[in-house]
Amino acid sequence: MKVKKRKRDVLRHFKSVRSALFAAISVLVLCAVITVVGISLRFTRTSVFDNAVVYTRTIVRQTNQIIDSYIDYMDNIVSMVSGSRDAQTFLYDKDEDDLQASESRQRLVEQFRTILKSRSDIRNIGVIQKDGNRLFNNGGQQQNAYLDLDTQTWYKDAIASNRSVLTSSHVQHVIRGERPWVITVSRGVRNFTGSGNREGVVFIDLNYSAISELCDQNSIGSKGYVFLLDQDGNIVYHPQQQQLYNELQTENIDLVMNTDQETVMTGSGDNARLYTISRSEKTGWTVVGCTNTAELLKDSKKAQSIYVVVAILLIIVALLFSNMIARNITLPIQQLRDSMEKVQEGDFGAAEVEVISQNEVGSLTRSFNIMTSRIQELMEQNIYEQQQKRKSELKALQSQINPHFLYNTLDSIIWMAEGKKNEEVVIMTASLARLLRQSISNEEEQVPIRQEVEYARSYLTIQKMRYKDKLEFQIQVEEEILGVQIIKLVLQPLIENAIYHGLKYKEGKGLLVVSGCREGENAVIRIQDNGAGMDEQTLSHIFEKHKVNYRSNGVGVYNVQQRIQLYYGTDYGITYTSRPGEGTTATIVIPMKQEADHEKI
Repeated sequence: MKVKKRKRDVLRHFKSVRSALFAAISVLVLCAVITVVGISLRFTRTSVFDNAVVYTRTIVRQTNQIIDSYIDYMDNIVSMVSGSRDAQTFLYDKDEDDLQASESRQRLVEQFRTILKSRSDIRNIGVIQKDGNRLFNNGGQQQNAYLDLDTQTWYKDAIASNRSVLTSSHVQHVIRGERPWVITVSRGVRNFTGSGNREGVVFIDLNYSAISELCDQNSIGSKGYVFLLDQDGNIVYHPQQQQLYNELQTENIDLVMNTDQETVMTGSGDNARLYTISRSEKTGWTVVGCTNTAELLKDSKKAQSIYVVVAILLIIVALLFSNMIARNITLPIQQLRDSMEKVQEGDFGAAEVEVISQNEVGSLTRSFNIMTSRIQELMEQNIYEQQQKRKSELKALQSQINPHFLYNTLDSIIWMAEGKKNEEVVIMTASLARLLRQSISNEEEQVPIRQEVEYARSYLTIQKMRYKDKLEFQIQVEEEILGVQIIKLVLQPLIENAIYHGLKYKEGKGLLVVSGCREGENAVIRIQDNGAGMDEQTLSHIFEKHKVNYRSNGVGVYNVQQRIQLYYGTDYGITYTSRPGEGTTATIVIPMKQEADHEKI
């Protein structure tokens, strides 16, 4: 039972029978190909890497032998000079007028000249004694006046050792005016005519470039290089020595000096490096070959690329074949699924599927066609009912305004009748009749802004008659927006609020301005008064049906806002700006271009 359940769980992840068939065949092919290719890639990588390591190890050993031979040759020169009779005589014969000492000096000069002429890699050759005689190169060079031989490693170690001494790379400043970067081979000269101790030194300064040429002449790839370390782990030569000094590059010297292996890996991925190490018993130096492992494996990558290309071609052929089989088997199911996606998007008209088989899939297709047809009928019925509901809501909201306005207007007529202003009562009653006729005669939900403005003008005329000493009004609406459709009874409730809650409590005559213009793709109408204004707390509750306390009932503003947003959307409607004692501005924004049938909202 557990096995069957596990199988069902696996099949549940596939969205179609076609994908399940395709996946099953694909998995079998991929497993076979990947297994073969994986074994081949691993074997190729290991083989190529081992061969590259052997080659690098040979190069590094060869470089070490070349450097040993080179240093051995220079040691022979130093030993020859230090053991000569001329060096003994020049260093330890204190009689400056002695002819033999002079001749020894001349022979040493000639010998130095011959060596320098035949060896361009030798920068300096000389013999020197602390507080004694010294001779450099062709005899014309002078010792640096600030030179302290006790601080020079090549001098101190040569005096203390009975064999030649090899230094790491350093700046040599024994000769006045020169500071070359060199490697020094030096040997002490024993005073056989005196104390028997080594009191003088013969030295050869080797050009730093000579060592670099020895290290660079054996290539270990385009990115590989060889560098030298002395017995203390100090760098004798490195092709990027300047970058090392500037800390732009690092070498794992501790790992190299402490390992007893001939090869050691460091880093990972494309930054992995292989250090190949060869230590010299003669010089004490360590020759290190550093190679990027990615470069060592570039040949294996070529072979691997061929394997991968062949594997991909095999997989593509197998996948195409399996896809063709799966497609032919599952085509009816695919068509049914596509039709269901159209139904999901609401396209019932194109959802019907042609029945092309009499099997279980054909039966399912016929049932699906019946179902979609019934759903479409139910949706059309629901849309019609929602449209009627929207109409009822709009009319209910609109009807809430009319009694409020009628009450205020009749109240004004009563007030004037009590004042025996019969002529004005007649005018006011006639104006009210026109307003009511305009309000109920048109059954359309929308009217042009022109008609709404005229409706507002009639209302303001009535109110001005009532508040002769407190109200003046101006209407300035641009011709461009007068033809734009707007829902009925939008301006009048806002004008009424401006009069009753703004201008009514103002000392002196108030001014109400109705202006309109086009702003971008919108028609904008502003109702501005210079009345009492509102504080921030009152303004923040202006659109709340039951919480507004604008010195009276605020249901008119709430209902107008609801009607506009219900009809045009929440991007449109009324906004208020106000300052206490300065006045209030109500701004109405509706779209210039509107859908022909807003009942689709």
